[in-house]
Amino acid sequence: MACTGYDFGKDVQNHLDAPMPWIGMYVAAASLICSLAMAADAFHGFRSNKFWFPSKYFSLNATFLALLAVSLKLPVDLTGRMWAVTDRLAKISSLILMSIAIGNFMPSLGSMNDKEILMNVTALGILVLTVIVNVCIQIIQMRHFLDRRLMFAEEIVALIFMFLLLVMLGSLAIMVPTTKKYLKSKYREMLKMASEEELAEMGKLTFDQLRIMVKKYWVMAETSSPQFVIARSATCTASGVICLLIALVLAEARVRTLMVYKTFRRTASYYDSSTNWILLIHSIGVTLGTIAPALRWFTAINFKCSEGGKKSTFKDELKIETYWTQMLDEWKESSLSWHIRDRKWRKLLHDTKRPMLSFFVGVQSMVVLASKLVRLISVLFMSPIISCFHNMRKLKNVSDSNTSRVHQVSESGSNTEPDLSRYVLLLEGEVLLPQKTLQNIWNQVDKVIQIGKRQQPKNLIDLLKKFGDFRGVREFDCDEVPSLHIHEPPNCWSLPLVTLTSIAIALPNISTHNANRLLSSVNEGLFFVKLVEKCLDRHGDLVSIRNAADVVWVGVELYSKWQDKDLNEMSLKGRESKEILQELSNKAEKTVLEFNRDVKDFLMENPLNWPGKVIAANSMYRICRNILLDYEGDRPWTDEGLFTRLTVMIADILAACLTNLPRVISIKCHRNAINHGPKKARQAALLLGESREILQILQQHRTPRGLHPDHAAYIEKWRTFREQEN
Repeated sequence: MACTGYDFGKDVQNHLDAPMPWIGMYVAAASLICSLAMAADAFHGFRSNKFWFPSKYFSLNATFLALLAVSLKLPVDLTGRMWAVTDRLAKISSLILMSIAIGNFMPSLGSMNDKEILMNVTALGILVLTVIVNVCIQIIQMRHFLDRRLMFAEEIVALIFMFLLLVMLGSLAIMVPTTKKYLKSKYREMLKMASEEELAEMGKLTFDQLRIMVKKYWVMAETSSPQFVIARSATCTASGVICLLIALVLAEARVRTLMVYKTFRRTASYYDSSTNWILLIHSIGVTLGTIAPALRWFTAINFKCSEGGKKSTFKDELKIETYWTQMLDEWKESSLSWHIRDRKWRKLLHDTKRPMLSFFVGVQSMVVLASKLVRLISVLFMSPIISCFHNMRKLKNVSDSNTSRVHQVSESGSNTEPDLSRYVLLLEGEVLLPQKTLQNIWNQVDKVIQIGKRQQPKNLIDLLKKFGDFRGVREFDCDEVPSLHIHEPPNCWSLPLVTLTSIAIALPNISTHNANRLLSSVNEGLFFVKLVEKCLDRHGDLVSIRNAADVVWVGVELYSKWQDKDLNEMSLKGRESKEILQELSNKAEKTVLEFNRDVKDFLMENPLNWPGKVIAANSMYRICRNILLDYEGDRPWTDEGLFTRLTVMIADILAACLTNLPRVISIKCHRNAINHGPKKARQAALLLGESREILQILQQHRTPRGLHPDHAAYIEKWRTFREQEN
């Protein structure tokens, strides 16, 4: 019976162990995803010349914490038989990969709010401490066999470094909220200083002036980015040294193993050959993941050793700025957030809180001091080597720099640009960034503008060359057309454009080429028009009007239909333009009148609450009736002549709307928040490049004098102003 029981238990165990190689492959797959994400961040940093390597793909969140928990399956396995060389290497590489991941997580704290930082750092701490406890339990339980435990020293070093990196991440998490408040305050002050002159000259800004303006805000956005601030902090740069050292620990373990055992492929665990894949992927992940932290450290050291770095005393280098401990100090002095009625308990908890937070302040100060000491030692050690390379590079590039300077003069027409270094946002104790770093930031603006230039709307530019003096803004509608309702819905820029284009392509005897070209031109123009409307209609008063235009345009552009009218069929030969205008007008009038007759809701008395179909129909009715008035006058229009007139009218409306582009670009810069500043600044630079020729065309026809910039944002204000002029 004992033998039978033993056989049964062994059979059950074999069935339980059978899927372990597949679980090992699952661990390898999770590790591969993390490794690729870290590699993607490194590639993004090189590609964008951001050698502080922002966390764009690999960040501290639930997804990557779950993947890392899977990749740590081997170290937390207390019962697995993992004493062979490959098993031990795979276990240690798991710990080292986790350490490298923590080093890559650090900049991502800048993109989180306070609650996200607390939750994610707490979750990471629980994960790391769980791993440490599991490994320690296994060491204690196997203490009688430590003499046979391969690479025990490397395992302990990996645990120590992993815990140190967790502490450093926690140190940064305490610093980030205070730093963000300081950056927001300083950003607002600098924004106010930068915008005073521009608002007065907004209607007169040239392309070059707008380029300088975008550069100015780009510098502010980049240097105040919380991720950049964290990446250049002492703690984050010091973590690069630890990541580099721990990667060398894995390399040493692999080399020593190869020299002693002559192979890596020796396993005794139930994970079988999957440990080979885990070890391979972990090694690749550690190598790729070390790039970003190590280069952050090297960039900081290079800056300190360069001529651009400000020379400071030993005392200044080791000074602990207030923002590192300010949040802890505020917590220590603040009252308890819990509502406890008993005064004695409140006093006891408050007295307990103070020494506890004092201890954490001391730990925080030690971490920051140690990080600054590591950076200082690195500078002293690396300074001779880096200085030697700097001198060699200067001697080599003297002639190249002269040639480049001449080329820059010929490109820009001047050899100087305004000094934008005063728009760099720095924390307390930080010295000015090196000129090369600032130059990389400025060059990014020009690169994005060049990308925008290659995407300029050619059809729209050709259409804008036809506009005259904005007369179409006033002429597309007139007061002589009787209203269908006691309240007229207001116009936005896009609605008359969509309506006029629908009429133009429905006219007979117009070539398909001309109709399609107009359609493409207006489609390109509506992209910029929508930007203007969305940006300048701050209160959203015209949202329903814009939505009506969007719905109509989808039918016109994709299906050549205005509501249920096929515009291609209407333009068949044999019909007159007047007949088509009358048919569109009657259809629109019928739609509005039926709505007014059937709807009794008092809310619909406000045209802004009308359905989009009715708003679009009212616009079609008024514009068609306005054009028909000309037919009844002394100037009958031919089909081609009417098409040309509508084209010019469309160009006038587009031109009037796009005179707001400089203001839109400025507002995009002004509305930058420190978390999304670089993204908004990039959008402004891209828009500037896309609208270069548009701005040059519009500069030949300035906005009418006396029209307030706030009024220029609305077509109704333009019409009122033009009527008063006449």
